[in-house]
Amino acid sequence: MNPANPRGRVFRYLSYLADAESGSLTCRYELDGREFAERFTLPPGPRWDTEAARAAARLVFLLAGVSYYKTAAPPVIDLSQTALTEAELVFLREFYLQGLGEFAYRNHLDLTSLRIEARRGQAREPARPEPAGQRRALVPFGGGIDSIVVVERVRRLADTALFVVNRPGDRFDAIEAPAAVTGLPIVRAEREIDPQLLRSAELGFLNGHVPVTGILSAIAVLAAVLEDRDAVVMSNEWSASVPTLEYQGHPVNHQFSKSDVFEAAFRDVVASGGPSVSADTDIGTGAAPRMPEYFSWLRDRTELWVGREFAALEQYHGSFRSCNKAFYSEKARRLDHWCGQCDKCCFIDLILAPFLPAGALRRIFAVTGEPLEDAALAGKFRALLGAGAKPFECVGEVSECRAAVLLAARRDDRADGAGSALLQELAVEVTGWPDAPSATDAAAMLTPVAANFIPAGYR
Repeated sequence: MNPANPRGRVFRYLSYLADAESGSLTCRYELDGREFAERFTLPPGPRWDTEAARAAARLVFLLAGVSYYKTAAPPVIDLSQTALTEAELVFLREFYLQGLGEFAYRNHLDLTSLRIEARRGQAREPARPEPAGQRRALVPFGGGIDSIVVVERVRRLADTALFVVNRPGDRFDAIEAPAAVTGLPIVRAEREIDPQLLRSAELGFLNGHVPVTGILSAIAVLAAVLEDRDAVVMSNEWSASVPTLEYQGHPVNHQFSKSDVFEAAFRDVVASGGPSVSADTDIGTGAAPRMPEYFSWLRDRTELWVGREFAALEQYHGSFRSCNKAFYSEKARRLDHWCGQCDKCCFIDLILAPFLPAGALRRIFAVTGEPLEDAALAGKFRALLGAGAKPFECVGEVSECRAAVLLAARRDDRADGAGSALLQELAVEVTGWPDAPSATDAAAMLTPVAANFIPAGYR
C-alpha cells in the first residue's frame, strides 16, 4: 500500500477450500499483492460434500472478503474465477456500499464508484418446496434481550439449537451464561481472521466498522446445512432498518446487515444456491439445492415489544449482558459486569424501564449503578431521544425511546425520589416536543409494525 494513496488499486477474491474431515473452510484474498487468509471451523462430517454445503461455503467466501477489502478500500473488486448471477452482483455491491457506509463516513471516503468485475453465471431453477415435517431451527445467539426472546418463542415451534461464533479458544461469558440458562444445545463455529488485521495501525490499513452480522449470517447458513436444519432464525428487529444518519443524500446505517433490505436480498441469494456454470468452476448446474430458510423472527417487532417480552423472562435477568465492554477482543479489558456508562447500557436500561421494577434494574446494574439514576448520562439519553446525534450502536429508533421514557416515568416506583429525577426531567422534555408520542402511539409500538419474512411453520 502506498501511504500517500491509502485507497489501494484492486482487491481480489482468490479461492476457498473446504475440508470435510477437519470441518474447516479457508478463504483467500489479495489486495495489491498482499495476501490474506481467513479460516472457519465448524462440525466435520459428510454433509460438507453436499451441493448445499458448497453453495453455503461460497457465500461465506463472498461476504467475509469485506473485512480485507476495507484495509485499503480500492475502487475495483475482482472476483477472479468466481462467477456471479446478476442478482448476486447487485447484492454483493450493496453489501459493500451500504455495509461499509459507516466506515466510509468516518474515513471520509466515497465508495460509490466501486466496480465489481466477475464472470456471469445463469440463475438456476429454485429448489422444490421441502415436505412438511418437524422444524429444526438454528438461532444465532448473542446473549442479549433480542436473541433471548427469539429463542424462547422459537423453541415452542421447532427443535432448536443455538449458534455461537467465537475466536479459537476464546468464549464470551456474556454469551455463555445466558446460553446455559436456555438448556439448549449449541452449534459452534470458530472464526480465525488473518493476523495482519490485528496489526492495522502498524501496517497502515484503513480501519472501521464492517457489516459483521452479514458475515455471521453466512456462517450460520453453512452451519445449518451441516446440521441438517431447515432455518436460520435471526433476532433483528424493526428499528435495525432505520438509518443512523443521512450523509450526502445516502443512508448510513450502523446496523445495515441487520436491516430488512439486507434480509430480503440475502434470503434471495441463499435460496438461489449460486449460479449455473460450467464444470470447471465452483458451483453446479441444474436446479438449485434446497437451502435453509433465513429470516428474522423480530422483523416486524419494536425494541419496546422485545423489552416487554424480556421482562417476563426472569430466569435470564441475572445473566444477560449487552454492554459492549463485555465483548472486547482483549480479555484483559473485558468486563464481567455492565459498565453502566455506554450507549448500549443506557438504551437497555431505558427500554426495560417501562416493564421492570426500578429495584430489578438497580440489581441488574448493581456494580456501577443504574444509568437512569446518573445525571451525568443525560446527554447520552437525549441522543437516544433524538436531541443529539444518534450513536453508532445497535440501539432502538427515536420514537420507541421516547415512548419508553414516557411509559417508564408513569410507573409508581419511578414517580418521585432522587433516583427518578433524570427520568422525570427527560419525560417533561419529550412531552413538550411537537412530535411526542401519544398513549395510542406507545400502545401501537407493542404490536407488529411492519412486514416480515417468517415462513408459515414459524409463525
